[in-house]
Amino acid sequence: MTEFIVPLISLILLEVILGIDNIIFISILSDKLPDHQRNKLRYWGLGLAMIMRLILLTVIAWILKLDNTLFTLFEVDFSGKGLILISGGLFLIYKSTKEIYHKTEISMEDEAPSVPKKSSFKRLLSEVIILDIVFSIDSIITAVGMVKELWIMYTAVVITVIIMLFASKPISNFIRKHPSFKVLALCFLMMIGVALIAEGFHVEIPKGYIYFSMAFAFLVDIIQMKTLNENTKKD
Repeated sequence: MTEFIVPLISLILLEVILGIDNIIFISILSDKLPDHQRNKLRYWGLGLAMIMRLILLTVIAWILKLDNTLFTLFEVDFSGKGLILISGGLFLIYKSTKEIYHKTEISMEDEAPSVPKKSSFKRLLSEVIILDIVFSIDSIITAVGMVKELWIMYTAVVITVIIMLFASKPISNFIRKHPSFKVLALCFLMMIGVALIAEGFHVEIPKGYIYFSMAFAFLVDIIQMKTLNENTKKD
């Protein structure tokens, strides 16, 4: 029994860590929608992520072929997985840069606080689906490298998405209440985009370094926020 429980728990923990990127991206996009549609986007986005992962597990043989070299350019081998990661990384960098620009430069141009323009639910959902595909393929290939039993992968995917569903709303509310953390989250997504592109070019950047850096920046931001609040109370 232990030989099944330990891999299952390990895979769930890994999938949850990898799913943080997905949660942050969906949380930032949902902020563009009216209140009554925000939960809908989170549920649809994470629900589709689970469906994609389960479907990909059924065609696991095809997924594994994505690691095969398609062509070589400037002595760099490009596989199907690599091209998907590069495309997803570029998309993440583009979206993060655009959101940071709108959050900082555009809002500073107006004297009065600007009300964010509400976006189309279908357009935002399509953007979520694009990232779901990238993260799902990366997640499934990682899962295959950790365990061999297919039922463990299915169980881990379902449990992970359930955890993400419960975690998505508190994370989304926290980011909405604290604008500085939204910029931090966008910088985190930009770093993930760079890591995806690097991985597509066979340059491995340990995700642990990225998560540790962002956790440290998050801690510094919390300390700064509490210090400012205390100074405000004293004044």
